[in-house]
Order: sequence, then C-alpha cells, then structure tokens
Amino acid sequence: MAERDDYKFLQIKDAIASINQKVNLIGAILEYGLPKKTRGTDWLCTLKIIDESYPKPGISVNIFASSMENLPRISSLGDIIQLTRVVMKTHHGEVNAVFNKAFSSFALYEGKNGEGFVPYQCSSRYHPRDRDSKFVLGLRKWLADFHLDEGPNSFSFLREMKEGEQANLLCEVLHVCEVSEHEWMAFVWDGTDSPPLNIGTRLENEMDSPLPLQLEPIPLPRDLLCTFPTAGTILRVIIAKGNEKHILHLLSAGKWVRFLNILCEVHEGLWRGVLTPFTKICYVSNDNHLILGCQRSYNERLSLELGRIPYWCFPWCSQLTEVDYDHVPFVTLMDVLTCSQVTAKFKCIVRVVAALPWRVEDFCSHSGTYRIRLTMEDPTARIHAFLFDEDGEKFFDGYPSIDVLTRKRNKLLGVPVNDDGKEIEDAARKPPWVQCCIKSYYLDRNNTWGSRNYRIFGTKLVD
Repeated sequence: MAERDDYKFLQIKDAIASINQKVNLIGAILEYGLPKKTRGTDWLCTLKIIDESYPKPGISVNIFASSMENLPRISSLGDIIQLTRVVMKTHHGEVNAVFNKAFSSFALYEGKNGEGFVPYQCSSRYHPRDRDSKFVLGLRKWLADFHLDEGPNSFSFLREMKEGEQANLLCEVLHVCEVSEHEWMAFVWDGTDSPPLNIGTRLENEMDSPLPLQLEPIPLPRDLLCTFPTAGTILRVIIAKGNEKHILHLLSAGKWVRFLNILCEVHEGLWRGVLTPFTKICYVSNDNHLILGCQRSYNERLSLELGRIPYWCFPWCSQLTEVDYDHVPFVTLMDVLTCSQVTAKFKCIVRVVAALPWRVEDFCSHSGTYRIRLTMEDPTARIHAFLFDEDGEKFFDGYPSIDVLTRKRNKLLGVPVNDDGKEIEDAARKPPWVQCCIKSYYLDRNNTWGSRNYRIFGTKLVD
C-alpha cells in the first residue's frame, strides 16, 4: 500500500472483498480474546470489530506481537481501534484481518463517550496524522445511537453448567481479588443455582483432607459478603497468571460481561470457571435485554414464598428429616453467613457432604454425648455446623445401634450401598436435599466475627 493511501480507510464490508490485500480499518471492539502464545515465539490476541457497514457479526482481527506487552491492552470493550496495513485473509471459509508485526500498526481510542483524540495506546509503527481525529469522531457519532450488543445471543445459565465443558455465560461481576501471588479470582453471578455435584472423596478423608468451604485460600471478609446476593450461585472464575494485566480492568464490580468458551470445572466438589486461551469476553451494555431478563427473573424468585430454596430440590426435598419450625421461612446459607444478628435461628434446605468424625462409633464422646461436625452446602455457600449433646440425641432419635446409626449416616451423606446394605467402595456420593434448623452463636466471650459458629437444632433424621 502506497504511503498516500494511508488515509484511505475501508469499510469492513469492502475490506472482506479485498483478500490478500493490505488495508486500513477503523472499528469498535466488540469482543476480546485472551493473549496466547503461538507455536513459534510470537504472542497472539484476537479482536472482533464492527463499523456502520458491518455491525453484525463483525470481523475478527488476529494481532501478532513479539511479546505480550506489545499486544493491544483494551481499556474497555466498545473502544475504537485504528488499524493500518493489515492483510485480509480467509480461514475455514471466514474472512479475517491479520496484523503483521513487521509492517502493521494500531492505535486505541476511547469509545463513544470519549472526548480526546490522543490514543491511549499505540504500536511502535504507528504515526499520528492530522486527520485521525476525523475518523475517530465519525465512528463515535455512529456508536452514540448504536447498541453494542450484537454478540451471540445464545448463552447458558450457571444452572446449566456441565463439568469439563466450555460454556457461554452472561454474568454480573461481584468482586475481583488476588487470592495468591499473581493469581486472581473473579466472583460472578447470574441469579441461578449451579447443579449439585457428586462427592468423590471418601468419608475417611475428612480428617486429613477436609472438604474446603470455599475455593479461595482465605474466606472473604463479612462486610464484603454482605454486598453479595444471597440467592443464586456465586461462581469463582480463575484468572491464569500473566493474563491479569489484560483482563482485570474489564471485570469491574457491578458490570455484566459475556464470557465465550469459559471452561467449567469441578474442584473439591465445588464449581469453578477457568479462563483459557480460547476464552473471549464480549461487550454487553447494562440495558441489554438479556441482563434485564436475568434481573427480572431473580426479583420474581425472591418474591416467591419458596424462592430461596434450591432450584434442584423442586418440587420438594427428601423426607429424610423433620424440623420443629414449620412456620419459619426458608433462607439460604448465604443468608445465614451474612445475617447481622449473630445469635439467630434459621431454616434451610441443604446437602450434608461430610462428617467429622466419620465413624459412627466415634459420634459420641467418652462421656456419651454427641459431638459431630457436619459440612453442609446449598447453591450459595458451604458451612460447618455442629451437632451437640441433646440436639444430636434428637437428630438420631436417641442412641440407636451401630447398624442403625450407620444406615442413617449413609442416607444423610448419600453413601451408595448394595442390596445387602454394604457400602460400595470408591463410588461417588449423592447427598439428598434435606431440611434442617441452624442456629448461629458466639463461641467465646469476646463476641468477635471469627468466633461465629453454627449448630444444628430442632431437626430429626427419619429412619
């Protein structure tokens, strides 16, 4: 391309007909793919851009650079990118633009709400020109009346996740934090309940390798938890080391984002999302009809009398337990964790996923009183709840024989057994949904948050 043609910016609809030619493009960034290493020594990221001539579905731009730092660092989806001397190519029948580090250049500008005309990032080969502002201003004017929501409408709710599969999720970002050195985690939510998981660990592992209450090494502060929704699963999303510079600023709290090809994994019986080199993040505005639908569904759920019970126990939970407080409304475990009153009573529907001690012979202390720690979960959280003394006596209906107690424990924790009632070794457990009453209390006289504990009461395990 001759130097005098540098001002000739093609519209995308014209560029897709210019195969194997160098062209100049300017467009709004609709989609951003995480940086990844090529088979050689380069780094690659993929953008999808649109303009007035091609608002849907847009065109992909593959940008190659010698290092991750030389790739575009998008400040916000919807920003404007100016591309010079990119080559139009076809791949698997689709046209895309290829940025060659040897002769291509780029410049990034703020999107439709931007005021200045100085790029906030540009490549080393970029040379500013007097008329750059004209092209940027023209695109901003078009963007002012255009809704940048033309990403794929197909997406999955958190309740539709499947282990080991990649999903397209539309979620609100609740919080982002560094959980260990250079390792970050995002907390996202869409108002639905993630599917219950089979528990693959053996009962006896609870002593040396207890099931964690959360994926982050240190629990989040209570004042932060109190800002989270109390119904619906909060999915932890793992951000791999090195990607934080390119993605953290796109995941600000309160913002809805669309993840394409996020990997859904299970770790220690808990769901987590993983951003892989194939994950992309799409622009979505706060007035998007999909977001409004999620929010409307959530509000409708909270208005229902049974809106806080797990989605997966409808039409009702198992009849394995009975509780004394039928008149008390159900709450979630997140309600329990964030309750402002420490000494309080609750009624929940949960699954019991672990017990310590696990041997029924050890359920009682030497003095003959029950002392058991149960790990229970619902779609919102996991907690430890203790079963003590007379509450344990009510729960197990006295002090039954070892065989009866073992049978009750196996039913409660979902331990699979054969026709003879013997446990099937190494088989995954499927704990049932059960009702239980929980009270919170202080363990010591200092009344500190760290000493808040939970205890089961008013609940009976029916044989």
